Amino acid sequence: MTVEATGQTRQKTVTWQDPLPTARIGRELSGLDYLTGIAEGRIPPAPISAHFGMRWVSVAEGDVVLAATPDESLYNPIGTVHGGVAATLLDSAVACAVHSTLPAGVGYTSVELKVNYLRAISGSVGEIRAHGWIVKAGSRVAFAEGDIRDGQGRVLATASSTCLIIKP
Repeated sequence: MTVEATGQTRQKTVTWQDPLPTARIGRELSGLDYLTGIAEGRIPPAPISAHFGMRWVSVAEGDVVLAATPDESLYNPIGTVHGGVAATLLDSAVACAVHSTLPAGVGYTSVELKVNYLRAISGSVGEIRAHGWIVKAGSRVAFAEGDIRDGQGRVLATASSTCLIIKP
C-alpha cells in the first residue's frame, strides 16, 4: 500500500551559537549564576534549546522551570510528539536543577534518567512546562525529580534522575 502525502510541506529553521565559548564561561561561574545568565539572555543557551524551542521560565537554587511549545516537526511515526522530546525537556530541567546547586568549576553528568509517560503530547497542547527540582544534593551524586505539565496543570510525564558530580 502506498500512501500519498496530502499536506503541505513545512519548514523549520534552527539557528544557534558555537556552544564551546559558552561552556568555558560556565566553568567560571556558579551553576546558579550561569543558568540565571542564560535565563536572562546574557549568556547564549545550549544549542538543543533551539531544536525544541526551549525557553527559560525560572531558575532558583535547586529548582528550574523550562517551557516549550511543541509542533508537528517533533512528531513520531504515530502522530504524537516523540517521547524523546519529553525526555530531553525533563533531562534538561532536572539536570539544570542539579547544576544550579554547584559552585564554579564543578561539573555534572546524568548517569540515569527514568521517564514515565502519562499522556500523549500533540502539537495542539500549547505550551508545556518542564519543572525540575532537587531531591538530594550530594558531594558525589545528586538526585532530582521533575514533571511536564500542560497549560491546564495536567501532568504529561514525570522523571527521576541521578547525576554524577564531577570535581576538578
